[in-house]
Amino acid sequence: MFPAGFKMTPPDSSAMDDDVFDFTDSEDADAPFPPTYMVVRFAAATQPRAIAWLVDKIRGPRSHGGAELLVRRQHTEPGDGVILHVSASCRKLLELAEEMELKKRDQAGLMREFIFAHLRDFVGEKGDREDLLTTAERQLIVRHELDNIRALSEDPSIPGYPNFRMYEGQSIVQVMIHRALVMSMYPLHDKENLKRLSSKWYYSKHQPIEDIRLYFGEAVALYFKFLDFYTVKLLFPLTLLGVLQMALSTLETLPFFCVCNVIAVTVFLEVWRRRSNEAAFQWGTIGMTSLDEPRPNFHGTMMVDTVTGRLLPQFPRRTTYIRMYCVTLPIVVVCLFLAFLVMLLSFYAEERLTQMSKDPESGVTYVTVMIPSVVYSILVSVVNLYYRKLATYLTEWENHRTQSQFERHRVIKLVAFEFVNTFMALFYIAFIYQDMDMLRSQLATMLIILQVVNNVQEAVLPLLMRYLSKGAGVGEHEAAAGGAGGADGEVSSAGGLRYRGGSATLSHELYPGVPEVLQGIPELDADDPRQQQALTEGSMDEYEGTYDDYLEVFIQFGYVFLFSAVYPQAALWALFNNVIESRVDAFKLCRLYQRPLARRVKDTGAWQRAFEALGAMSIITNCGLLCVSPPLRGRFPELSQTQWVLRWMVVEHLLMGVRYVLHQAIPDKPEWVRVALAKLNYQSKLALRKERALKRRMSSRRSARPVPVPKAPAH
Repeated sequence: MFPAGFKMTPPDSSAMDDDVFDFTDSEDADAPFPPTYMVVRFAAATQPRAIAWLVDKIRGPRSHGGAELLVRRQHTEPGDGVILHVSASCRKLLELAEEMELKKRDQAGLMREFIFAHLRDFVGEKGDREDLLTTAERQLIVRHELDNIRALSEDPSIPGYPNFRMYEGQSIVQVMIHRALVMSMYPLHDKENLKRLSSKWYYSKHQPIEDIRLYFGEAVALYFKFLDFYTVKLLFPLTLLGVLQMALSTLETLPFFCVCNVIAVTVFLEVWRRRSNEAAFQWGTIGMTSLDEPRPNFHGTMMVDTVTGRLLPQFPRRTTYIRMYCVTLPIVVVCLFLAFLVMLLSFYAEERLTQMSKDPESGVTYVTVMIPSVVYSILVSVVNLYYRKLATYLTEWENHRTQSQFERHRVIKLVAFEFVNTFMALFYIAFIYQDMDMLRSQLATMLIILQVVNNVQEAVLPLLMRYLSKGAGVGEHEAAAGGAGGADGEVSSAGGLRYRGGSATLSHELYPGVPEVLQGIPELDADDPRQQQALTEGSMDEYEGTYDDYLEVFIQFGYVFLFSAVYPQAALWALFNNVIESRVDAFKLCRLYQRPLARRVKDTGAWQRAFEALGAMSIITNCGLLCVSPPLRGRFPELSQTQWVLRWMVVEHLLMGVRYVLHQAIPDKPEWVRVALAKLNYQSKLALRKERALKRRMSSRRSARPVPVPKAPAH
């Protein structure tokens, strides 16, 4: 919400005086190197020519396809992969922030597009320009520039690798990652800010969303905002309602409980959409569209964009649609059918083993009957890994323009497959077997045991593995540091790389084995702590985004609301799990993973639609479960089967109607956001009108200026 007394005023169009803000934008090998915003690790076998060529691109002028960034090389021994530290000057970061259309809060409190020439509007007369961009934004800008170093017409292949062909406009860094020449790229943690955030995050009653956003970016912050909102605003009230239903334990109140559940889900999802739009406006991401910057792996013919006027890769949208509906969709449908078929075979095998057993109550029979379920679970886990790769490959092949479009279509493919593997067996038990006791037992097992296993896998096992590997690394470190090298002041890192104390000197003086083509790259000071930090964090696992976190919540959401008629206490277990889950997720982000690159998002994307689909489906499943419930059916013996089914169909249609009315009645954006967006739009038109009027006045003055008439020569 806007602060009290806030007034929206048109921005000051006065130009910035560079003399007031003393910028320097030159790379001096003797000058202190700015903070590292991205670490680039090359494979040990990568040819030095290719590394030097990429460094020239990174440091080169933009007029020649470069990025104009700053580079330092880390001290390494011959045979180890080269490690580069990439940074940028403050001026360059601000220029790129304007180019990327980042929005920052100005002195009036308004979140608007940053303009470098209007710097005073954002930092004031005595403000510090260094604090304008967060570390997450700086890392995002540098990674954006690295990914947008694109091959020119004179770059047919990577130097030293004639078979690694490139087409004009292709992202060079992405090609080198795909070809395993670059092993990894990651930003470094800010230890002081991370310590401050984690101490607040682990023990806080509510999530420190703004602090999370400033450090990890909008995508991670929005996930934790959703998890907190879901836990507090939906699960907590429904837990109380579920406990009340358990205490009463009457069939008369069960339909009322189910109706409250499905209506609460609908209201929750609509209110969440409003909350996410509020957050997107406050974070400056609400205006993100399909016209935003293309993602690095988007390929096409380099042409002048008709909207922006910039040279960007262009790819026919119709080709993407043809690939989606003529190739990808049939493949996904076949995969879903095969997954469903495997599930049916598992049930069939289990039923056959039960029929063949001579003593159904014996322990041997119990173990034998469980074999198909165990095999099915293992098979699903393995197939999920391969299907995830297939879905990623197909989505890449479809060639979506923006990162949000890519993520949306990838999530749709993955969620459809996860839905079949997770819920179809429960549907089969509910509506084919119609065994409510078995369904209740399966729900309790999945909701309690599997969520405990997930938390152990996410936090305990990685921490244990890291502790064990760290112990082994300490032994190796002591052995490596134990020879004559220790007397020379040589320090060995945990990653096997060595660097010497003292000031930095030319690399060929320290390491004669360094290739000559790399000796022109300045090195970090030998005692720079970023060297050890880059090695330590480089050995951590990469955080692959919020997909797995959202997926856990999605599956839990389905367990709780699709079958609430059978297991009302599911919300209680989900609430208990989420209290732990939020701390586990915070711990793994702060301690177990590399710092994720900040990603700007305006909403939860495809996940909003996925949760809404579950909400609509929960109406159908709960009405269906109540319809097939023998105890409830026994209360109305006077109704025929047809009449009984028709009554529940009427109830289901009424609830669907209520859902539709709520969807239409609750606006997506709060009133204050709509007003603020309208004011921004008006101010943009007003500024454009003033600019045009100024140009007309300048043009008229030039045309009205008297033209001197030459005097006639005197006779």
